[in-house]
Amino acid sequence: MGADEDTGTTATATYDEHADWYNEFMSAGRAGEYIQRVHATLEDLLGAGEGTCLDVCCGTGAHASVLGGLGWAPVGVDLSGGQLRHAVGRLPVVRADSTALPFADGSLPAAVCVLAHTDVPDYAAVLREIARVLRPGGRFVHLGVHPCYIGAFADWSDRPRIVVDERYADRSRSFDAWNPAGVRARVGAWHLPLGDLLNATTAAGLRLVRTAEAGPGGIPDLFGFLSVKLTTPG
Repeated sequence: MGADEDTGTTATATYDEHADWYNEFMSAGRAGEYIQRVHATLEDLLGAGEGTCLDVCCGTGAHASVLGGLGWAPVGVDLSGGQLRHAVGRLPVVRADSTALPFADGSLPAAVCVLAHTDVPDYAAVLREIARVLRPGGRFVHLGVHPCYIGAFADWSDRPRIVVDERYADRSRSFDAWNPAGVRARVGAWHLPLGDLLNATTAAGLRLVRTAEAGPGGIPDLFGFLSVKLTTPG
């Protein structure tokens, strides 16, 4: 695989026009404490290992150093050429749709998807693709914004009292955000309720091993889990 291979997709990536801003936003200077918490949770869930770890929707490659530090050889996949301009110096990358991964069935020992499930309209299809390319017993870590507390339905303007409204059941894309300077206000986000996320994971043939929540206070803003591909169907 080349350092910046293109599979020929012609789809327009949401993040292309925001890639430079996002790269700066994800730097330690802009989101230091948050990213440290993301990386600590990722390390805890994935654990040490060897071989290729596919970083699905890798963006700017912000998590590559964590994967490498655990002993994995990270390879990134993203649809955004703009994002991959920044990622290419951090890990080998391929431009591809996360619902059509350019890897053979059962070929990879591990995969992660970090802070990306709200960027795709059909995360269940992404989970099915990840399960397809994983070896039996292979690890998959999902880590993203907490589906119960982060979304257009949740008002964080008063952190000790998060207000959640009836839009929790709305699975459509939204640009509504209490923070106008954040990612959601720029690129929007699809909401995936917790039940949908877990059901889609098990339906893809992945077995949940354990979950993790993390946040700056008593209310978590991150939710993740470690899963493994079933060795036999069901």
